[in-house]
Amino acid sequence: MTDDYDSRLLRIELMREVERIADQLRRAHEGAAWHGPALNELLGGVTAAQAAARPVAGAHCIWELVLHVEAWERVALRRLGGDPARIYDTGEDWAGIDAGDDGAWRETLARLAATNAALREAVAALDDARLDEPIYPEMSSRYVTLHGVVQHTLYHAGQVAVLKKALGLPTSYTPPVTQDATTP
Repeated sequence: MTDDYDSRLLRIELMREVERIADQLRRAHEGAAWHGPALNELLGGVTAAQAAARPVAGAHCIWELVLHVEAWERVALRRLGGDPARIYDTGEDWAGIDAGDDGAWRETLARLAATNAALREAVAALDDARLDEPIYPEMSSRYVTLHGVVQHTLYHAGQVAVLKKALGLPTSYTPPVTQDATTP
């Protein structure tokens, strides 16, 4: 056990800062996060109808939150590529939904996963020495922007958890156990 622990510590010590940021982006979505359930864990098992439901008057629904998180992760990706991606207070910032359509919900979740994976890949390819440079002229640094994306994702993950509670759904997700031919 000590060897595994020591090798993990060595890997952490050898990680570049951009790899740490990419890891935080992954944890915000996929799990093993310090704070609790990651966004994907909260979204697991949520149906299109549940995602479109509005259990809290005046609040965004789960589906809108997912679209919003994806949009802002895409903004960071676009800015890393040289596009100012000024979407604040536009239809791209808070997109409408196709309420109740299972196919559209699955597409939304797939787009979120793809955007997050592309952003993590772009972040890991950055040079640590350039993290303090503006992500785009007259904008915050790459470092501040990328940590802001993690914080933004987790903020909205918390809102998803509250909406799930309001819908009477569990806020943690355990994938169903599948039995194979060898399982009694």
